[in-house]
Amino acid sequence: MAFNPRPLNLSVIKKGSTEAAVAAWQRFIQDAGFPIGAIDGNFGNGTDIATRAYQEKNGLLADGVVGAGSYTKALTQGFIFYVANLTAAMLLECLNFGEAQVKDLQQSLNAIAQLTPPLASDGDFGLNSARGLAEAYKKLDVSFRPALAQKLSASTKLKLGADFEPALDTITEYARRQRQRLSGAHWVKYFLASTSIDDLASPFRQKVQAFEKALLAAGAKIEIANTLRPPQRAYLMHYASKITRREIAPQNVPSRIGVDISWVHYTNAISIQAAQQMVDAYDIAFPPALQSRHTQGLAIDWLVTWQGTLNIKDAKGRMVSIASPRSSYENSALWRVGATYGVIKLASDRPHWSSDGH
Repeated sequence: MAFNPRPLNLSVIKKGSTEAAVAAWQRFIQDAGFPIGAIDGNFGNGTDIATRAYQEKNGLLADGVVGAGSYTKALTQGFIFYVANLTAAMLLECLNFGEAQVKDLQQSLNAIAQLTPPLASDGDFGLNSARGLAEAYKKLDVSFRPALAQKLSASTKLKLGADFEPALDTITEYARRQRQRLSGAHWVKYFLASTSIDDLASPFRQKVQAFEKALLAAGAKIEIANTLRPPQRAYLMHYASKITRREIAPQNVPSRIGVDISWVHYTNAISIQAAQQMVDAYDIAFPPALQSRHTQGLAIDWLVTWQGTLNIKDAKGRMVSIASPRSSYENSALWRVGATYGVIKLASDRPHWSSDGH
């Protein structure tokens, strides 16, 4: 693939360099099998050694200087996806798409994905076109590449020549990555909450452990949904919920370091629908806070059930008999026993118990 690196404005970096380009290069060579240690944006000894090893393996001058030669080789190996602030327009220019080819791509995306409203075929592959590209991949998935290959015009294929197939591979991979960034139910598998009582903060941890011991001794069955919630998960749950309740527009959601999500889809209706899918996937019943007892390690979501009568000792050693309803979701008698241990039920949130009932 003959990439045109000019649109990327890649700066020459070497030992002593400290800039965003260094972090991008570090991620690339580390993923390529050349360990550098921490990805910190500082071109130190480790990065210098790894860079020279990369250059030597790829038949380049092993001088530790990342310039045109190293970048040209790296681009053929997927480095373009590591470039900071890469836009779809930059990508297409790197793939030698001119105005006519961009117009053809816009028209082709309209056709294969039936985008509504359709993209303007103006040769300017801006933010809206980039969202249309991601939407097309979301709709077509593995059918995206063959559909696009069939729809793009003969003139585009002729202009790109032998580079057409690798260019299509690159566009497809970019579209796939952008689709993965879009909000939706798939985000529920990231930044998983702990289900271990051991991850709770002290002294709440010991209080839950004591209550758990009493429950198990009484023959109860316990299912823990989550305990400590990572702040990234709290961020996702919080804003997905706010979007669905129309308390914030998707485009106004603040970004969070370490969470590469795009809340804005091709249309506002699709953005809200995706947020609702997240709410459903997280099984959100109570508006989640950015900072909560869960993010502090002071809450547990669990379900306790039992058969017959639950004979359980409270924290003072008194035996309490509890019959129906045989679920911690509804049985206030069990809530009172939990309170003696310092594990307080929040009545409005079925699985939620905490250090103070919030």
